[in-house]
Amino acid sequence: MAVELLGRKIGMTRYFLEDGCNVPVTVLEVGPCYVTQIKTTETDKYAAVQIGYDEIKPRRSTMQMIGHDAKAGAAPQRFHREFHVGSDEEAKAFTLGQVLTVKDLEGVKFVDVVGRSKGKGFAGVVKRYHFAGQEASHGVERKHRSGGSIGGGGTNRGTGPKPKKGKRMAGHMGDERVTVRSIDVVGVDEERNLIFVKGPVPGPNRGFVTVRPAIRLYRRKAKLQAAG
Repeated sequence: MAVELLGRKIGMTRYFLEDGCNVPVTVLEVGPCYVTQIKTTETDKYAAVQIGYDEIKPRRSTMQMIGHDAKAGAAPQRFHREFHVGSDEEAKAFTLGQVLTVKDLEGVKFVDVVGRSKGKGFAGVVKRYHFAGQEASHGVERKHRSGGSIGGGGTNRGTGPKPKKGKRMAGHMGDERVTVRSIDVVGVDEERNLIFVKGPVPGPNRGFVTVRPAIRLYRRKAKLQAAG
């Protein structure tokens, strides 16, 4: 039974394996999560399980969400997300108010981590798209980090009075949903609800993340996962 869990990014550190190998890892505090709603094709036209994470004071929630979480016997939760399941039978395998922890990821060697990248504000093309910039030689106007002319692109046909869609220009950078796929689970601390994953994870420290078993695996990783 595949589950998704909600949590927070704690930060990065190093993790020493039994053979002494030093691995850079990100520490994620995952769960406990409460099952706050079970959706089926009869009631919602699709099968899914909604979970809540991070208990908050009632005054920081709304009356609607307080009542919604109370039906599951849980205190008001800060975050609510849902994950789809294959059928109504899989959805009904969960119970309202059920607590999900890192123990439910037992045996999972590779996970996908979904987070929101750090917002960088308004950025130019050099920072946003790694443009080389213009020449700084004699005779060049002093705007070396400018994007240059944009009119030559035209529309999708190559002509017209407006730039082509998707033209790389200065604009808002970051603050986007980012998924890091198929990263290794290096270690798990069930007592403290911690999971150690190899490499970086999007978002700032204490940022909200979603952890799920990897959806797509390369052949090598698929063999390792199948081997258990």
